[in-house]
Amino acid sequence: MVTLKEYGDYETAWCPGCGNFSILKAVKQALVACRLRPQDVIFISGIGQAAKAPHYLNVNLFDGLHGRSLPVATGIKLSNPRKTVIVESGDGCNYGEGGNHFLAALRRNLDITLLVHDNQVYGLTKGQASPTSETGFVTKAQPGGVASSPFNPVAVAVAMRGGFVARAFSGMVDHLAVIIQEAIAHRGFSLVDILQPCVSFNRINTFSWYKSRCRELPPDYDPSNWEAAMKTAEEWCPAGLRISLPGPQRGTAGGKRGGPGIAGENLGELPMIGKTSVRKGRDPERRPINIVYPCSSGYHISLLSLSLLRI
Repeated sequence: MVTLKEYGDYETAWCPGCGNFSILKAVKQALVACRLRPQDVIFISGIGQAAKAPHYLNVNLFDGLHGRSLPVATGIKLSNPRKTVIVESGDGCNYGEGGNHFLAALRRNLDITLLVHDNQVYGLTKGQASPTSETGFVTKAQPGGVASSPFNPVAVAVAMRGGFVARAFSGMVDHLAVIIQEAIAHRGFSLVDILQPCVSFNRINTFSWYKSRCRELPPDYDPSNWEAAMKTAEEWCPAGLRISLPGPQRGTAGGKRGGPGIAGENLGELPMIGKTSVRKGRDPERRPINIVYPCSSGYHISLLSLSLLRI
């Protein structure tokens, strides 16, 4: 029986009122609901206030470079197909510096869950506009307002026919926990874009701003209807928006070789990758480990993770 206590309770470095507190609570609830033991979960984070979230969990953790969480997660999942792999970081980290890796992860469709703290601003580096900031958003770095249109990660993921795409709000903790639980249970790549306030640097998209706009989708919403999901993805705050499709399950049809499958399947053709993650003589009850290994390239980190994090 897994309990919340097993995931620890640590002092954080977040501002009072930050949406990260609610997200951390929801993540713990989801992990317990999934009956996952801390030693069976591997978190990967990047750089930022959101990326600190796994630091406050008693789990296996690889803390890498800004925007490079998904390449690391890919290597870790290939080495540990039986482990639950979760990437957690912010909108700038995943959609800005890591934007190309985000698109590649959707195409590869490995069994990885991506949790994005989307507060529409860079919080750690003191308030620059992020890829999801609204046009006209004024910051110290953009005193004339943001000129670009905001990036819509949910619409992009649905357009690419991602197998599980969802949006939630940090102020609806129990609802968010259920969404995260469903994302973890999905076999294949899953995205949960989590709207949250930044109390220090975003005075427009506040908690009350989100609270007055976010809503749950109706009970008759069909997550398998791609056309409806595309239309809904263009709306700003439909908390609970999710699409559940078969996804691009390459490498699984007709017994063909060469393409990566989902959930660690059909990886046997890759040498020394995708075999059992439990070595003989190893204690399956060992405590989680944390590795912080900055490196100059996402590819380097990914290769290192194949050997470092076969746990």
